[in-house]
Amino acid sequence: MFALVLHSHLPWLANHGRWPVGEEWLYQSWAATYLPVTSVLRRLSDEGRSNLLTLGITPVLAAQLDDPHCLSGMHHWLGNWQIRAHEAAGMPDAAHRDLGAHEHRAASAALADFETHWRHGGSPVLRDLIDRQVIELLGGPLAHPFQPLLDPRLRAFSLSEGLADAYARWRHTPTGIWGPECGYTPGMEAGYQNAGVTHFMVDGPALRGDTSLGRPVRDSDVVAFGRDLQVSYRVWSPKSGYPGHAAYRDFHTYDHETGLKPARVTGRTVDSTDKAPYDPELAAAAVDKHVADFVETIRARLREESGRIGRDALVVAAFDTELFGHWWYEGPQWLEKLLRALPEAGIRVGTLADAKKQGFVGEPVQLEDSSWGSGKDWRVWAGDQVADLVQLNSEVVATALETIDKVHGESDTRLRNRVADQMLREALMTVSSDWAFMVSKDSAAEYARERAHKHAHALREIAEAVAAGKDTRAEQLAAGWNNADGLFPGLDARRLPAHAQPNSFDRTNPTESTESTP
Repeated sequence: MFALVLHSHLPWLANHGRWPVGEEWLYQSWAATYLPVTSVLRRLSDEGRSNLLTLGITPVLAAQLDDPHCLSGMHHWLGNWQIRAHEAAGMPDAAHRDLGAHEHRAASAALADFETHWRHGGSPVLRDLIDRQVIELLGGPLAHPFQPLLDPRLRAFSLSEGLADAYARWRHTPTGIWGPECGYTPGMEAGYQNAGVTHFMVDGPALRGDTSLGRPVRDSDVVAFGRDLQVSYRVWSPKSGYPGHAAYRDFHTYDHETGLKPARVTGRTVDSTDKAPYDPELAAAAVDKHVADFVETIRARLREESGRIGRDALVVAAFDTELFGHWWYEGPQWLEKLLRALPEAGIRVGTLADAKKQGFVGEPVQLEDSSWGSGKDWRVWAGDQVADLVQLNSEVVATALETIDKVHGESDTRLRNRVADQMLREALMTVSSDWAFMVSKDSAAEYARERAHKHAHALREIAEAVAAGKDTRAEQLAAGWNNADGLFPGLDARRLPAHAQPNSFDRTNPTESTESTP
C-alpha cells in the first residue's frame, strides 16, 4: 500500500502584519494551495474515488480558514490578484500580455471557487471531503506547540482541546494526528492513547529508516507511521527534488510592476534577471515526466521493501501541504495526475487508518526523542540559537499555570472564567513551535521573536492584574487581548488538568515516564 500524507499548517497570522510576513502568507497559501488541492480532491471524489490521502489540518490553520476577518481579507486578495493580472494583460509587450492573460484566468477561477465553496469558511469544505470519505483527517494540539518541551498539564490540555476543536468544526474527532514538527519523547504515546489517538506520524529516522510498517510504540496500542525519506525526498529535496526542474515556475522571481511571477526556474545558478519566461506547456510536460517517475519510484520501493520484510509493505510519503501550489506552482497538477496514475499502475492507495485497519503494522518499537527538523532531534526548538525562547516559554507556562490555579482556587468553577481562558490562549500562542523554527532557520526571525514576546506580554499583563487582586482590570485586559485575535472561542480553562497525574511525563527523566491524563 502507498499512503500520501499532507500536513497543513500556518501560524496565527490574522491582524499581525500583512507584508512581508503576516496575512499575505496566509492568502498566498490559500490561493495557491488550499483552493486548488481541495478542488482536486472534489473532482476525484466526483469520479467515485475514495480514501485518496491523509490530510492533516492544524487547529490554528482551521481557525484562520473560518475566521470572518480572514475570509474577507482573502476575498479582497483574490480580487486584487485579478486586477493585477488585468493590468498586466493591458501592457504593450507580449510577455506581460501573455502573463496577464494566464494569471487572469487563474484568478477568475480561484474567485469563482472561493465564492462557491468557501464563503462560509473552510469547515464546510473540509467536512464535505471527510463525509465523502475522500480523505482521512489528522488533527493536532491547539496552537502547534513543540510537545516534547511542553509542561505535561499544558500538553495534555492542548491535545484534548485540539481534538475537541476538530469535532466542533467538522463533527469528526480525528483518531490520527500529526504532532507538531513530528516531535516525540517517550511517554507521549500514553497521552495519545488517553486522548483517543490511535496513530501518529514520525520521521523516518525515528524508526531507524524501517518505515515499511506502522509500529506500536512502547507498551501502548498507539501506532507510529514513519515517513519514507527515500520516496519523499524524490519530490522535496533541496538538491534534486522535482520543484527545482528548469521548466517549473520560479517561486522567488517577481515582476515588480505587477507583483506576478513571470519566470521559470531556468537553472539553479541563473540570476533572476536572466531567467526565461514561464511556459505552461513546458511545465505540463515536466509534470507528466515527474508523475511517471514517482509512480515507478513507489513501485520499486514497494517491491524492495516487501522483499526485505517477507510480506506486503507500506510506503508513506509525507509533505507540507503548502508545497503543492504555494512553493511548487505545478504541485496541484502533479498531485491530481499522480492520484489517477497510481491505481492505473496497480498500486493500492490508502490512508493511514486504512493501513492500520488492513494490518500494515509490525512489532512494537522503543521510540526515542525525535522530530523531523534538522538533525532529526530537537535542536531547532531547543538549541542555543533559541535559548531565549526556551526560557521565555518556560516562564510563561509556569506563570500561566500558577495564576490559573489561583483563579480556580478562588472562584466558582461551575462558571467559565474568561480571564483563565485568555491566559491559556496567550500561553499557547507564546509556545507555538513556529517562532523557534523561524528563528533557527533565520526566516523572519525578528517577526517570530516579536510575536512570541507579544503573547508573553499579554499573559504577564493579565497575570499581574490577577496577582494584585485587580479583578476588573484583569477582565478588561483578557477581553481586549481576546478581541485582538479572537481564536479558539471554545477553549475552556476548567478542562485544564488540576495537576500532573502520577504517571505524568517527567522532563528530567523522560525515558522512565509517561504522559499525563487529559
